[in-house]
Amino acid sequence: RIRGESMPEDEAVRYGQEIKGFTRERDGLPLFDLVILGIGEDGHTASIFPSHLSMLQSESICEVAAHPLSGQRRITVTGRVLNNADKVVFLATGSRKAEVVRKILENEQGLAGLPASCIVPRHGELIWLLDREAASLL
Repeated sequence: RIRGESMPEDEAVRYGQEIKGFTRERDGLPLFDLVILGIGEDGHTASIFPSHLSMLQSESICEVAAHPLSGQRRITVTGRVLNNADKVVFLATGSRKAEVVRKILENEQGLAGLPASCIVPRHGELIWLLDREAASLL
């Protein structure tokens, strides 16, 4: 578990080492069989917010992110680790996700600011699971 009672910077390092100890490795990065992600209305995923795009290319396994509205500090797995997974599944539900899902799946211009659009497994498979409302604009 992520130890929320610990200092976030220390916990990001500790949790990254724990992940490393429980996973196989590919290209020097932890290798997950399956990663299941959600998506926010702003295109964030795994606590990688549009204001934290550098976390997509971070050399670290985990980083500390701050929620843009609440300032809540969170530990997140970084983009390079997510993109190293064998399979990544996005699960999106509700009409409030429809616009961002449409932008990403129709590869609309200007996606660079949407972290979820940058999650594309290098060696694996990407699957989107949508309910009727999240898929309503496709």
